[in-house]
Amino acid sequence: MSKVRIKLKSMSIEKLNELCNQIREIAQKSGINISGPIPLPTKKLKITTRKSPCGDGTATFDNFEMRIHSRVIDLPSDDRVLHAIMRLYIPRDVTIKIEMKE
Repeated sequence: MSKVRIKLKSMSIEKLNELCNQIREIAQKSGINISGPIPLPTKKLKITTRKSPCGDGTATFDNFEMRIHSRVIDLPSDDRVLHAIMRLYIPRDVTIKIEMKE
């Protein structure tokens, strides 16, 4: 039996967890056992810039960081569940990728 792997990525962890809970509720209502959501390591993108506008002057720096959170959900392929997941509202800052696995 084939499986479906759902990969979710977002900068907002609250929206990501909310979407994972909605997928989990859909699977529980249909009686399917899922594995996940499995948290993957958070990617941290760091940028260091000088505070002064001209780039010369003071030797003080600003540090900026963006965190990208990831989750993976595995579930058996079932048409009813997949149609319900595809109809979910997905916020703009959440990226979803659905793959079929053998």
